[in-house]
Amino acid sequence: MTSILVCVCVSGLLKAAIRDPDPVVFLEDEIVYGVPFPMSDEAMSPDFVLPIGKAKVERAGDHITIVCAGKATHTALEAANELAGKGIECEVINLRSIRPLDFETIAQSLSKTHHLITLEQGWPQSGVGAEICARVMESPSFFELDAPVWRVTGADVPMPYARSLEALALPQRGDVVAAVAAVLGNREIEHAKST
Repeated sequence: MTSILVCVCVSGLLKAAIRDPDPVVFLEDEIVYGVPFPMSDEAMSPDFVLPIGKAKVERAGDHITIVCAGKATHTALEAANELAGKGIECEVINLRSIRPLDFETIAQSLSKTHHLITLEQGWPQSGVGAEICARVMESPSFFELDAPVWRVTGADVPMPYARSLEALALPQRGDVVAAVAAVLGNREIEHAKST
């Protein structure tokens, strides 16, 4: 299963899915239909393929790791930019694939930051964040944690189609900023929460 960040990942992962000899489920986020995004000449090449099962560190950081996929990656990067202005450096990992899950990249980041947040648009129960939490707890990465893992998810409601209600059902930048404040124990960040 692949999940996409709206960028060159779409092109590279779709080509990888088509060329893969095994069945692949390719998830698209309909919220981003009609949203323009830049495409490099490299991404437009027929030979441009991204590996399935390999995450990408979209932003390096030392204080906390945020693991996400798809449109949630934009939300994480927006929050990371806001937090950087407050002196908090977030490492943002775009999973790009949720199965296979690139746990090695997560573990390497966790050994550096010692704090972890998962961010996803789905419901809290049975989500990718819950799986990542379980994998951390079942591995030596658990001993790297300085605080509990925090999950930021969509609301546990059916997904609304009205744009005004979508924003209430999906995690926003301010939700990520508040989660970072909770994990790092920094109340100053929580007061600076913006959406």
